[in-house]
Amino acid sequence: MGFLVQVLLTAVAVWVSTVIPGIDLGEASTPAKIGTLVLVALVFGLINAIIKPVVKLLGCVFYLITLGLFGLVVNGLLFWLAGTISESVGLPFEVTGFWPAFWGAIIVAITGWVLNIVYEKITDED
Repeated sequence: MGFLVQVLLTAVAVWVSTVIPGIDLGEASTPAKIGTLVLVALVFGLINAIIKPVVKLLGCVFYLITLGLFGLVVNGLLFWLAGTISESVGLPFEVTGFWPAFWGAIIVAITGWVLNIVYEKITDED
């Protein structure tokens, strides 16, 4: 159940990131957009689970030199990769370049963090 909740929270965070010019869901019905967001959240989650640790290991010197700011660039590039992979498998999700991906990744991270805090508060009260 926790995995499904994380995917749904990430999907909401990706949806919020579509306010950035250059990140687009295309023209589709609301159920189709929701399905696209869930699938993009899965793709983004897989990329973060598989590729991000490898990049962190290989780029640990850059993380240290930049005091972690290199992580923002990595997150942007991984978000851009998620958009590219999603688009290549036929999902109508488009990230048009590095800067939309950079700002979109920041929005996804902040929104996901806030949603996780809210979710934990709600589930702790039960």
